[in-house]
Amino acid sequence: MPHFEFWYTFLLFFVCFTDLNEAIEMFQKILELDPYRLENLDTYSNLLYVLEKKKELADLAHKVVNVDKYRVETCCVIGNYYSLRSDHVKAVLYFRRALKLNPHFVSAWTLMGHEYMEMKNTNAAIQSYRHAIDINPRDYRAWYGLGQTYEILKMPNYCLYYYKQAQMLKPNDSRMVIALGEAYEKLDKTENALKCYYKACVLGDVEGTALLKLAKLYDKCNEIENAAAAYTDFCLREEDKDSKGFEDQTEFYGALQYLANYHLKKGELEDAYTYAYKCMECEETKEQGKALLKTIAAKRAEQEPPPAARLEESSASNMDMTFSPS
Repeated sequence: MPHFEFWYTFLLFFVCFTDLNEAIEMFQKILELDPYRLENLDTYSNLLYVLEKKKELADLAHKVVNVDKYRVETCCVIGNYYSLRSDHVKAVLYFRRALKLNPHFVSAWTLMGHEYMEMKNTNAAIQSYRHAIDINPRDYRAWYGLGQTYEILKMPNYCLYYYKQAQMLKPNDSRMVIALGEAYEKLDKTENALKCYYKACVLGDVEGTALLKLAKLYDKCNEIENAAAAYTDFCLREEDKDSKGFEDQTEFYGALQYLANYHLKKGELEDAYTYAYKCMECEETKEQGKALLKTIAAKRAEQEPPPAARLEESSASNMDMTFSPS
């Protein structure tokens, strides 16, 4: 086996188990060694697509066309390029071209299913995913795609079945576990859903949603202590982020408000004050933060002894000091 063949085999294993940015760097190194190779570049284009690297994907599309525009991999790279530009009709056209060249090319069937999903054509998406599974029953992306399709069709039992298949093929992928948890939650199988969300947290929670889902479900089940613990971990993780999107920000300040109320009810005024004060940073929770701070101030005033009592206590203390035996 040539040296670069070994590296391609190693890379495909690497893509499944490591950071996507590192996988992209490895692809770039291999392309330096073998600039005219097209095998597996559809996988490389998938990585660029997931990380929304438009310029790099455009450059790759130009490169593969110049090498051989009649290759299956070339058609898939161009299809991903158009998909990232939200031109789903053209993307389907190129995936169809790939399948004319090789009807057994699993990746093209799966990617075409994704495009039909974007176009809200669920019937065509289901057919595409089923073709992929017929060719390769171990293609977890096709099973996951079917789960998403039946989720849109509001058929939770079918959805659960397909997500289970995807999760069995990709047991250490937190996205599969979260999808399974959401399916269980929709079927009111709360214990199973909680186990899934907890497992997703343990696996690393790639999308950063498992802790929040866990906290909300604990709260729904009236397991307040567990909900507060999950919200606390969520807030700590969000504070470490350099930037937050609008949705993340809304969830973050909502969690702070929850924790402020939780500590207030427990009489832990210092912690309640910390969380309530942070709520003032966001317009959506600013008024709630103000109200909480007023309540906390009132609670503190209740706990402090009145001035006369403080004076008597101080006088008694002074007398003790004066008349204490030597």
